[in-house]
Formats: sequence, structure tokens, C-alpha cells
Amino acid sequence: MVKDVAVIGGGLAGLVCALGLARAGLQVVLVEKKAYPFHRVCGEYISNEALPYLRQLGVQISALQPARISRFMLTSPGGNTLYAKLDLGGFGVSRYTLDSYIYGLAQQQGVQFILQQTVQEVNFENDAFSLLLSNGKSIKARVAIGAFGKRSNLDRQLQRSFFRARSPYIGVKYHITHDFPRDLIALHNFKNGYAGTSAIEDGKYCFCYLTTRDNLKAHGTIPAMERAILCRNPHLRRLFAEAEFLYPQPEVINEISFADKTCVENHMLLCGDAAGMITPLCGNGMAMAIHAAKIATGKVLLYFGGSLTRLELEQQYTLAWEQQFAGRLRLGRAVQGLFGGPLLSEVAVGLLRVVPPAVQLVMRQTHGKPF
Repeated sequence: MVKDVAVIGGGLAGLVCALGLARAGLQVVLVEKKAYPFHRVCGEYISNEALPYLRQLGVQISALQPARISRFMLTSPGGNTLYAKLDLGGFGVSRYTLDSYIYGLAQQQGVQFILQQTVQEVNFENDAFSLLLSNGKSIKARVAIGAFGKRSNLDRQLQRSFFRARSPYIGVKYHITHDFPRDLIALHNFKNGYAGTSAIEDGKYCFCYLTTRDNLKAHGTIPAMERAILCRNPHLRRLFAEAEFLYPQPEVINEISFADKTCVENHMLLCGDAAGMITPLCGNGMAMAIHAAKIATGKVLLYFGGSLTRLELEQQYTLAWEQQFAGRLRLGRAVQGLFGGPLLSEVAVGLLRVVPPAVQLVMRQTHGKPF
């Protein structure tokens, strides 16, 4: 059987694509290398701009009892602090809970899931896709959507330029309990990195940080690096001293790249981090993944309805993706350049404290409007 759509990757972008397309009546198969539920390295904060589309898909966020977040806190490596109101606000919910919930909704809509398998190759021939799986089987589909995350072996097969350059960044995530306001998302700077804390469901908090391989290499282990580098920021020192860490080892990923990527490769539409990753300090990666999934879904439905040729599908998706996200990614990279160096971070936080409108401007330019 040839499916209408094959989705590669069951993260937020892939799940939302699969759910939206199946609700519209298409036959969808999704391939994910893990089995739900599972943890992901992620800040686990979603801007409220995504709520209208989630409701349209039947995703009842309130059923997950998320934390409602309306304020922002920024600290420098030395502990200087800035507070700001979030224009749109957002909510916090773990990927463990959210992804598993959307997975269940997609199953109810008839999405076929192939779990604990990876896609080894994607080939396009005779106006259709053939996906070779790690178990030796293959899937055929008229449309393929790549939502395989920040870095994948498929990037190598597709010879994507960013894959050839090593990235210095690693990401680390914990769940913790902590005495901290549940309506406040915090961004704490330290040497060559920054950490975010925000509330999620069940009274827990997500604590996630980005740093460099060099920081880790200099200190040998993650705990040693945290003691030597992160704890120089007094807010982080207090967190490590007072918080209860809820699992023994953190989730860790490496080779996180913020390089420019393309959103169509070999006729496959790419969305989520596979198409481009905004720097985590902007706090908008999850909403962007959902929005990209909405754009891809809408264009694919036009293609199956006969309103677009394949070439027009690819062109219109690329144009819509770039209009929505290219500027945000560029600004995110620029803003990230202000942080990480201790002296520059101190100066940046000091300037933002005396020019509050600049904080609101950056947030507006790195976020979108409700969709």
C-alpha cells in the first residue's frame, strides 16, 4: 500500500503534522525511533501563540494541567536581575506528557505508527517516496515530511551542508522540584552558556541549559562542570543547593547546530528543528515547531486537493516557512551573541535593565502572533 503521507520523526512537529493530516482524511504513517512516552532535551515552554491551532486539532492543553507562565526573569553571570512581563504569555508542560498525549490523539485519528525504527534512506522516484527502515522493510508514500530533529543520519544521506561542520554546543535537561514562582520563566547566564527554568505539570520544573563541549572537556564530568561554571551565577548556585533533582542522570544531547538549513530537501518537506533551530534563549522553539507543522499541513492538503503541483507545493511551503521563521532565526543568533561571555552578558543585562522597551521588542521579534 502507498500511504498518502509518511512523517519521519515523532517529535512535536511530526506529531502535529500527522494529527492534522489524519483529521483531514489522509492516510498517514509516522516513523519514530523511540517508544512513547519518553523524555527529550527541551525547555518545555510553549508560547500562547500556538493555542488556537492546538484547539483546532482537538488538543486540550488544560487536561494536562500545565503551568501558566506570564513573567520573565533574566540574570547575568554575576547575579544581576531583570524582570519583564510576557506579552502573550505561555504554558509549561513536559514533552514526556505532551508528546504522549498527542500520540494518543493521532492514533485515534488512524495514524499508523512504526516505533523503535529509524529511516535509513529516503528516495524519490516516479513522483513518490520510498523509505527504507532499519528493519529492512520499506514504506511508500506520495508525500514525505521530515521532522527528524536537530541532527540525523538522514542529514548525511541528503548531504546537507550544516552536517559537515561540527557544532560546539551541548544541551542538558533535568526535571526538578524547587521553591520558585510558577508563573515565572527564568534565563540564567554563565560562562559560555545559559540555563532556563520554568514550571511544568505536577508541581515540577524543567531545568535545561546550553553550553559548549569545551566547558565540559575542561572539567571532565557534567557535575564537575556545573559546580565550577554554572554555580558561579548565584541564582544557579542556589538552585543546585536547594532543588530536588527528580532523575539520577540528566538527558543530554550534543552537536546542536543553529546554522542555516533548507526546509525542502529531495522533494521532502522539512519542519521543526530539521528545517532550522532557533536559539533556546528565545524560548520559542516549540511554538515554531507547531506553526511549521500547521503550514506544512495546509500546503499538503492543497496538493492532495489538486490546487498545487508538487513544484508549487515545495515553492509555496518554502516561501511561507521563510516568511514566518527566517527573520526570527537570524535575530535569535544575534541575541545569543550577546550572552555567554561573562563581561558581555553583564553589559547586556545592565543595558536591558535601563531600556525595558528593548526587552519587549526582542520578544516580539522572536515570537509570532496567535495562529
